[in-house]
Amino acid sequence: MLNFVLSSEQKMLRDLAHDFAENEIKPVAEHYDQTHEYPWPVIKKALENGLLSVNVPEQYGGPGMGVLEECILNEELAWGCSGIQTALMLNSLAVLPIKIAGSEAQKQKYLTQIAAGRMAAYCVTEPGAGSDVAGLATYAERKGDTYLLNGVKTWITNGPVADLFVVFAKTDRQERYRGISAFIVEREWGVKTGQPLPKMGQHASWTCEVFFENVEVPAENRLGPEGTGFLTAMKVFDGSRPPVAAAAVGVARRAFEEATTYARTRTAYGQPIIALQGVSFMLADMAMNIEAGRLLARQSAWLLDNGYDNTMPAAYAKAFCADMVMKATTDAVQVFGGYGYSREYPVEKLMRDAKIYQIYEGTSQVMRHIIARELAR
Repeated sequence: MLNFVLSSEQKMLRDLAHDFAENEIKPVAEHYDQTHEYPWPVIKKALENGLLSVNVPEQYGGPGMGVLEECILNEELAWGCSGIQTALMLNSLAVLPIKIAGSEAQKQKYLTQIAAGRMAAYCVTEPGAGSDVAGLATYAERKGDTYLLNGVKTWITNGPVADLFVVFAKTDRQERYRGISAFIVEREWGVKTGQPLPKMGQHASWTCEVFFENVEVPAENRLGPEGTGFLTAMKVFDGSRPPVAAAAVGVARRAFEEATTYARTRTAYGQPIIALQGVSFMLADMAMNIEAGRLLARQSAWLLDNGYDNTMPAAYAKAFCADMVMKATTDAVQVFGGYGYSREYPVEKLMRDAKIYQIYEGTSQVMRHIIARELAR
């Protein structure tokens, strides 16, 4: 029997997350968007409220949330500000490969540190390898009980503040997919990071280049056997795409609420513009698509939480929600008219923040490639 009703615990989580977004994130969102500062005060409050590193299992000191709970949480936090939400949730992304491929010793050592507040970053993307994960050039050469890690990663979220890095590198440069391995790397071993890269949106979330120059990594910090890194990365995507899709729903919902409120109070031709069909139909489309996106995100999360394959449903959710939030925020700007183009009103920021959803965690084109590939099997 299907059930679309949240449990009492999930409702409590939603309410907690919304209150946090309303009281701690929304009031400072404009400040961080304009100053490009890192939201350390919000990060610390999130840690105190159990809203950081949320997928760390309880036995390692974390809240132990499932992917569905992450979706509920991410929607509410992104409603407040998706830049701050992304900064908050990056630890959860770095946790995934450790949960998937880590040994018990690795989990005990590093998941407990992340649960306690150490910041982590997930390093796959390179200047010459984004969607083509197998094309990465960073390599790790075995030298006895250590690996020498060399290469450059880019667009690494939380890179400037991370204490730990989960890094994907070639251990066999003659291979593509089968030549990739994953490692847990500590900053103090010689990892260097660049300045935060200037971006269109999500200014509170810092991204940078990360440099590895003969960084010595103990062999015991390799995640799983050599050559299994690509498989680990693909499993990470199955777990990361539903919450990202849900965050896009949160941004779209905020844009819808702002546009609806404005349309009820702005008058033209002697009536509120919400009474005009051209405006009301845009709002109706937003409402329908937000609901559809939420269902796709939560379905893909539920499937993974319950042991089912979710690769294709996760691609559905990520592609749909990314395109949906871009249209919803663009339409919200249109509802505001000239005011929507002004930074004095919130929808301009929402539109800038929305674009990245069509790019990170797999572009909208890659999602369609995955869906088409699965259909052709």
